Amino acid sequence: MGFKNTLLPVQTSLQSRGRLLDLSRPVVMGILNVTPDSFYTRGKNNSIPGMLHQAEQMLSEGAAILDVGGASTRPGAVPVSVTEETDRVVPVVEALRKQFPDAWISIDTYHARVARAAVAAGASIVNDISAGRLDHEMLSAVAALKVPYIAMHMQGTPQTMQDNPQYNDVVQEVLQYLSEVCQAAAQAGIRDVIIDPGFGFGKTDAHNFALLRGLHTLRITGRPVLTGISRKSMICRTLGVTPEAALNGTTALHMAALLQGASILRVHDVKEAAEVIRLFGYLQNSDG
Repeated sequence: MGFKNTLLPVQTSLQSRGRLLDLSRPVVMGILNVTPDSFYTRGKNNSIPGMLHQAEQMLSEGAAILDVGGASTRPGAVPVSVTEETDRVVPVVEALRKQFPDAWISIDTYHARVARAAVAAGASIVNDISAGRLDHEMLSAVAALKVPYIAMHMQGTPQTMQDNPQYNDVVQEVLQYLSEVCQAAAQAGIRDVIIDPGFGFGKTDAHNFALLRGLHTLRITGRPVLTGISRKSMICRTLGVTPEAALNGTTALHMAALLQGASILRVHDVKEAAEVIRLFGYLQNSDG
């Protein structure tokens, strides 16, 4: 007898610039960081050819979305200027759009100016860790751009978020925050919103695991849920491993996220995440 999916239904497609992305089954978002200071840097090559090679591999392994970021948001990361961030990401987005015209490209930024430039260069989605809190022009900018918006929960800023995060009920507080963001985005004119609970962004390991256990609760919003767990410290500290050795733990928690209703897995390792999704599909549908 197969696994019975009793989760609340959520939106099953995204629309961007006349194109549709099917989310009726979970998809993989591959991480393309054009930064010198990301927390996981094995095999990185920030040159245009290096980014194109990495993107080609991710797409061949099953990535539905490529997420391009030009500023590290790891705990304590030093901010870069909007100009420097724009200069890093726009050439990459342009090259990706030219080389892979059918690919869905996301721009990972909390600056409206960077979002506008990246979408003009070919990006299809805006991924904002601050959900509009760090740039009050962001919601109106995304509405004008007519692209989907990924809104993440974060307590504090990347510089302060891990100082001493506190919650009475992390699941309910994250749900309330993201529900309010969805309402504000809708009022601004944004049609498609994806919500991200923000694992590791202003949360202890206990908060992160509580969020993962309660991830299904976020589906009350009716919005697709994105999870960014890949090789993060909640895995490394729990298992006593480095990010380089955290793939096995990442894979385990990806299955947990899918069972809790995640629609998008944001990952460093596309092949392994795509395999988890494939197995999850059999778990849902097999009569064996």
